[in-house]
Amino acid sequence: MIKTAYISHDDCEMHDMGFGHPESPARLRAIKNQLQDTKLEQELDFIRAEEVTKDQVNRVHPSTYIEQLDLLTPAKGRIMADPDTAIMPHTMKAAKLAAGAAVQAVDLVMSGQYDTAFCGTRPPGHHAETNKTMGFCFYNNIAIAARHAMAFHGLDRVAIIDFDVHQGNGTVDIFQDDPRVLFCSSFQHPYYPNSHYAVQRDNIINTPLEAHTGGKNFRNKVEKDWLNQLQNHKPQLVLISAGFDAHKDDPMAEIELLEDDYRWVTEMLMDVAKYYADGRVVSVLEGGYNLKALAKSVESHLEVLSGRS
Repeated sequence: MIKTAYISHDDCEMHDMGFGHPESPARLRAIKNQLQDTKLEQELDFIRAEEVTKDQVNRVHPSTYIEQLDLLTPAKGRIMADPDTAIMPHTMKAAKLAAGAAVQAVDLVMSGQYDTAFCGTRPPGHHAETNKTMGFCFYNNIAIAARHAMAFHGLDRVAIIDFDVHQGNGTVDIFQDDPRVLFCSSFQHPYYPNSHYAVQRDNIINTPLEAHTGGKNFRNKVEKDWLNQLQNHKPQLVLISAGFDAHKDDPMAEIELLEDDYRWVTEMLMDVAKYYADGRVVSVLEGGYNLKALAKSVESHLEVLSGRS
C-alpha cells in the first residue's frame, strides 16, 4: 500500500501576477476541484505547507539574492522582477511556502512516513537560476529539495526529472557542476528559455523535442535518453519537476502530450524509484496553463504516485 502526501497551502493562491497572466491562482483550485470530483483526494493525505527557512534557501541561492527579492516586494500593487515575472505583496510568502513544501516532502519520504509526495504549490521554480528570477519563478524549489536531501539526509545520489515543456534552465545552472545530481529534462526546442540547452555535462541529460512532437516520439526519446542514465546513477531519491504544459491543449507551447503520456512517464520513474530509492518519489508542480488539461494530467500523475492505477 503506497502512502502519498499532498502538500499545499491556501496562501499559495494569494500570489497573483495580474489579470490574464497564465500562472494564476486558478491553477491550484482547478487541481483541487479535480481531486474532489474524482474522489482521488481520499487516497491522499493533505498536509499544510510550512515556509522554507533562510538556511535551506541559502544552499541554492546566495543571501544577497534572497534579500533583494524581499526588498523588491512592494507594499501594494505589482512590480516586475523580470519581463515575465511580477512580484506583489503576497508573492514571497507563497514562494517560501512552495520551497518549504518541497523540503517537507523530502523529509516525509526520507523518514518513511510516506512513500511519495506531491507539492501542489506555486509559484513554480525550475527557471530560477542561482542569482536570477525567470519565467514566473523566484526560488528553485526542486533544487532546494535536492540540496536538502543531500545536506540534511546525507544522500550521495539524487535524480531530478523535468518533463515541463520549457527546459529547467535554473536547475541546470545550479547542478551542472554537481555530479551527485542527475538532471534529465525534456522540452520543446527551439523555445523559451533558450539558455542552457547546449550545456554538455555527464549529469545533464537534455532531450529536446520538435514542435508537434506527440506521445509516441516523446516516450521513445525519453526512454532512450533517460533510462540507462538513471539506472547507472542509481538515485537514492527521485525528484520530479512536474510541468504539464506539454499537453496538446496547453496554450504555452506546441508539444502534443496526453494524460496517458504523463501516466507512462510517472510509471517509469516509479519503477526506477522502486528499484534504487526504496520507492521514494517527490514531485513538485511546475507549469501547466490550460486548467482542464492541467487538472486531468495531475490526476493521472497522482493516480500513479498513489498506486491507484
